[in-house]
Amino acid sequence: MRHLVVVLPALILATAAQASTIAYGARVGMELTIVKKTGIGSTHASIVAKHNRRKAGVFCREYGHDFSKDCIDAEMKSPLHFEITANCKTGKFTTFYGANMLFQGRNEGTDVTTDYLITSIDDNVDGSGASGYDYTLEQFKALCPNRVK
Repeated sequence: MRHLVVVLPALILATAAQASTIAYGARVGMELTIVKKTGIGSTHASIVAKHNRRKAGVFCREYGHDFSKDCIDAEMKSPLHFEITANCKTGKFTTFYGANMLFQGRNEGTDVTTDYLITSIDDNVDGSGASGYDYTLEQFKALCPNRVK
């Protein structure tokens, strides 16, 4: 019983820590710490985030095999927009890269093999890992959780 009392708070803390980050890229460590959420699921949904030195260090070590402070400093300076927004009714949203996107709902009857259709005014998101589909969908889902099931 004593061990359970010690393990349970650790599990709760780990879950809370995981819920407080959001991906801005597909590679390990490309996560931001969520600072503030407002209007989630509404026509004015917003998430404000900031860089995390520990996650930048994970990116440098695991992806770049670079253990230097210079790598972490460079990653901390990545040119990102630290607020993402959405109108959950229309599906229009922005990403941490500043892209303007449109979530179009379930993918039915197209040649694209993704579960949902997301189009971009700025770039073509085709559903491949290279297009950023996974983390773009994750950002929309964080803003408008009721639209993605």
